[in-house]
Amino acid sequence: MDFDPPALPQRLVLSTLSGKRVRIRGIRSSDDCPGLRDFEASFIRLLDKVTNGSKIEINQTGTVLFYQPGLLYGGSVEHDCNTQRSIGYYLEALLLLAPFMKSPLKATLRGVTNDPVDPTVDLLKSTSLPLMKRFGIEGEAFVVKVVKRGMAPGGGGEVFFSCPACRSLKPVQLTDPGKIKRIRGVAYSVRVSPQMGNRIVESARSVLNQFLPDIYIHTDHMKGVNSGKSPGFGLTLVAETVNGFFLSAEMSSTPQGQGDSILPEDLGRNCAMLLLEEVYRGGCVDSSNQSLALLLMTLGQQDVSKVLLGPLSPYT
Repeated sequence: MDFDPPALPQRLVLSTLSGKRVRIRGIRSSDDCPGLRDFEASFIRLLDKVTNGSKIEINQTGTVLFYQPGLLYGGSVEHDCNTQRSIGYYLEALLLLAPFMKSPLKATLRGVTNDPVDPTVDLLKSTSLPLMKRFGIEGEAFVVKVVKRGMAPGGGGEVFFSCPACRSLKPVQLTDPGKIKRIRGVAYSVRVSPQMGNRIVESARSVLNQFLPDIYIHTDHMKGVNSGKSPGFGLTLVAETVNGFFLSAEMSSTPQGQGDSILPEDLGRNCAMLLLEEVYRGGCVDSSNQSLALLLMTLGQQDVSKVLLGPLSPYT
């Protein structure tokens, strides 16, 4: 039976946190191109950089992986992420590992900041960080900053992430989401007309203004060396409740040379509808952060934390 590759990062993260070695067999063994992909090998190299003494063995075909985790060390790390997946793919794992490192983590990740597949850096910054702060992971050094924006497939983006070490997690009671009080967002565009951002904002507001007056979506148009190597645009929307919970939705344009292109008006409208669907699903945590909330609860004290979730996402 084939191993399901999307579960690879979670398995390696859980192995690292628990200190238990893991052997994964049958990685795409019946595929035309078996074994680990380049982006998964890049992810394993990143794990090796933030730990001390990890032992990694991969067989010749790449279908068997043995991983013995070392100590979570932290410190300053620089990593060039494979452009097949966005930086969000790598950052999701670092968010889970960073609080438990020996010394504060300062990571510079380079690659694709926004693509249609993985959570974008903007989404993780506006929803995952506030959620982690509820568990007691906070401080001035707890930041995610987009230095350069890079769209798929070329990349060229750069993100800085720093996180202080955390002694212990606080128990949480996240059971009353409350009503939505405001919506914030960022419409980004690189290597296309700055007008694209305005067109996205107008179409998103045409849907959201029917429900709420307090909406602010700012446009982020990066130029020159900060705009990466590929053209593209997208939108990240975040709805905040009266009790301080964040629900999010996002969409990115189709990568250059892949599939049908999408108009900025359609993208803005569709993203607004996705946000309304996320609000309809309910819960104190949106579907992109369910697994993060559950893992942090598991790592905290037993039987004292509660969280209200909507329908579970396939990833969770």
